[in-house]
Amino acid sequence: MQFSLKNWRQNLADRWPRLTRLERLTFYFAGLDLFLFVAWKVSSYFTPDSSLGGWFRFIAYLTVFFGLLVVARYVRRVLMWRLRNRLIVTYVFIGVIPVVLLLLIGLIGAYLFGWQFATYIATSDIKQEISTLGALNNRAAVQMADRISRGAPLTADLLATNATLISDGQPSEMTAWYAGKAVSLPNQEAAAPPPEKAPEARGVVLDGKRLLLRVSETVPAGKEKLTVISSLPLDDKMLERIGAGLGEVSLALFSARPAAEKQDQQGGLHVSSSTKSESKLTVGDETLDLKSTNAETPTLRAGKLPPPTRTLDRMITGGTIVDVMDWRTGQNRSALLGVLTRPSLLYARLFVTVGQSTNFIVGVLVAVAIIFAVIELFALFIGLRLTRTMTRSIAGLYVATEHVNQGNLAHRIEVKRDDQLGALERSFNSMTTSLERLLVEQKEKQRLENELVIAQEVQAQLFPTHTHEVPGLEVYGICRPARTVSGDYYDFLPFEEGKVAIAAGDVSGKGISAALLMATIHSAVRAYSLEAAVVPAMAGAAAAGYTGASLAYANGDLSPARLMTLLNRQLYRSTPLEKYATLFFSTYSSHTQILNYCNAGHLPPVVLGADGETRRLDTGGTVVGLFDTVSYEEGSVRLATGDVVLAYSDGLTEPENDFDEFGEKRLIDLVRQNRLLPLERISDIVIAAVLDWIGAAEQPDDITLVLARSV
Repeated sequence: MQFSLKNWRQNLADRWPRLTRLERLTFYFAGLDLFLFVAWKVSSYFTPDSSLGGWFRFIAYLTVFFGLLVVARYVRRVLMWRLRNRLIVTYVFIGVIPVVLLLLIGLIGAYLFGWQFATYIATSDIKQEISTLGALNNRAAVQMADRISRGAPLTADLLATNATLISDGQPSEMTAWYAGKAVSLPNQEAAAPPPEKAPEARGVVLDGKRLLLRVSETVPAGKEKLTVISSLPLDDKMLERIGAGLGEVSLALFSARPAAEKQDQQGGLHVSSSTKSESKLTVGDETLDLKSTNAETPTLRAGKLPPPTRTLDRMITGGTIVDVMDWRTGQNRSALLGVLTRPSLLYARLFVTVGQSTNFIVGVLVAVAIIFAVIELFALFIGLRLTRTMTRSIAGLYVATEHVNQGNLAHRIEVKRDDQLGALERSFNSMTTSLERLLVEQKEKQRLENELVIAQEVQAQLFPTHTHEVPGLEVYGICRPARTVSGDYYDFLPFEEGKVAIAAGDVSGKGISAALLMATIHSAVRAYSLEAAVVPAMAGAAAAGYTGASLAYANGDLSPARLMTLLNRQLYRSTPLEKYATLFFSTYSSHTQILNYCNAGHLPPVVLGADGETRRLDTGGTVVGLFDTVSYEEGSVRLATGDVVLAYSDGLTEPENDFDEFGEKRLIDLVRQNRLLPLERISDIVIAAVLDWIGAAEQPDDITLVLARSV
């Protein structure tokens, strides 16, 4: 026997018939991976750089992936087959996992709160230092301006008299500018005047290579203005005072470089990439190098992170961007203020004013956590007990269904419960009692459905099976039944050269009775219409003697009004009193382009003119089959090129939804918008719009649409 891969796979599938495709695929990959491993090891003796090793790893990853899928399916198929296991898993997902997620969200929220709170404390301390420095600088400026106004000269001694700001035993730096001259404290370099962009700047500034807390104040002094500038060095000692009781605080100034990319018109913050693939952060008008800080201003670091006080006292890393003004240019730079702290330190700062109530609050929180844990365990216990009671009843129902599946309808479940599950078991017993009767009824229903299918096929043959081509006129019709068979009617009847009859109707009621009356109307209309094809062929007296046909035509042409009279009389005498139909019948001649019509109670068709004019075809009379003696009038209309005749049943305009009914106006507008498309395409668009209007609701009535267009 010749070996082939196809036969080998078929034999393998026959020997392992219970394996799924995924399991077979996993075994195939495992075998292929084993083969590649052996080939790789053998080829490594000859070619050390063999590419088989890469393929081996790739196939191994695929094998592991598919193997995990197989295991997951096995667990789901075997362990999750029992309803009890499913209920337990459901309870875990509903009752346990949400609690875990809430705890996780709480931990993440607590960490983020700690981050924000730590940076808030650090920035608040810096702002407090600047605020204090500003208040003292303002007082000094006012005092010196008063002395100058009284004639005292601006000297270093006057400046030293007001330089009372002290920081950890180190004097502050102070410079005064008056009349274009600068005066500074002894042994201090005079600070440059404030930049034009910030004449009264205050905050963290970069002056040369130094970071300072600096404020400036300009006050009138005599005929000139006096500008006083006070500064405190922002060094490790100040950071240690700012971060006292907070942990480790650091400040790193980013190096500023020209932006590699243009910003958008609104500015903003975005990350760009330079030619050296270095990440940069663009803030305002400058680009910050995230990988390196300014080499001229080393990173300041102060404080020390204490060891944890408990297991959960983990380290919290926080940071924020602070603005640093370049004193020489007036432009803002950015620095990263980082904080390393612990929850215990933040807790102490947060509750520093609470006092003895802190322990009480902690005790309440612990008690609430214990109560919640007990409630969760109790709920888990109750859930397992309820699961067992439910699965017992389900198991009994499963055994009963197996008996029914084998044809044993006499099997009954022993009911021992008086709850909803017990009611379910009693309902199952009642169901098996009624099952045989339902089977008999089902057979009868199936027979009726088969007859309806045959009726539907017969009725489908009554509608035009192809489009009749008439010179100068395009016609198309469609009927969509609300049930198996329809009571709506339409037909196209070519009866002479260049002439065609167009009919559309709606029978009262629905279902089989309406379909039978529709078939009667179809047959009668076709029979009367054939007179026009026979009588014109007769000559003289022979035609005059054909009195039966003379009722349906006048002057050699098929008369819609006379045909309607004949049809009304026939239906009145051959149908019950409550049965009637609306009918529109018309004839069109391509020679004269005139449409003769008679409307017997049908919704008036509409002629949509190419010039935008709308005409209704409402000449005729009442419905057919309801009264014995009825006279019908006949109307006519000339169709210009491009005119569209629209005939329809009420099932197309009366469907409603929560807003309103579909309506005639919406139908006319839809046809007018698509009038240049093929008629079949227009019909599809209209039907789709009506069904979309109905939505998920059942189609309330038969839908019939007939279109004719003069070309």
